[in-house]
Amino acid sequence: MPLTTFALVRHGQTDWNAQRRLQGSTDIPLNDVGRGQARDAVAVLSGYEWDAIVSSPLSRAAETADLIAAGLGRSVDRRVPELTERRFGPAEGLRAGPELDALRISGSLRGAESEDEAASRGLGALEALAEEFRGRRVLVVAHGTLLRVSLNRAIGRTLESIDNAVLNLAHHHPVDGWELEYFNGERIMTAVGG
Repeated sequence: MPLTTFALVRHGQTDWNAQRRLQGSTDIPLNDVGRGQARDAVAVLSGYEWDAIVSSPLSRAAETADLIAAGLGRSVDRRVPELTERRFGPAEGLRAGPELDALRISGSLRGAESEDEAASRGLGALEALAEEFRGRRVLVVAHGTLLRVSLNRAIGRTLESIDNAVLNLAHHHPVDGWELEYFNGERIMTAVGG
């Protein structure tokens, strides 16, 4: 059975990223640094033929995908609502500190989508794409937390945060599951997960 290959790319930088604010589902646009990161990503991504390019509908991911697609001489095939970032509720816009700490509850944040819910949603979207594009190559532009928790579940390993606009290359096999070949631009190759 054929492998489906995914480039999983976090959007470029936003002002809230630079200010270390929690973004979640708040629709914060790219800044000029983020636009440059998206254009720079084309050099690595142009080494592959992409059968589809999809993104989250949030503007920071959509613009990153549009810039990358333009650099590859393509257009984005569609926006996938299930690839929207994890919702952090009242914590969105906050930085680390007492105000954010007051919202912490046993491994989560009050009023936020849980990591488990976000992982189910994100991995479900990726597996639907793997089924639709079986044996092909799909470039996905989404969000750091959503991609991280989805990959954690897919490969059964806890990953660190995902950098802006760098290559994360994963492969999906319909029977054997997922393997991660590149993480934050570095080759790592994991064992196939379930």
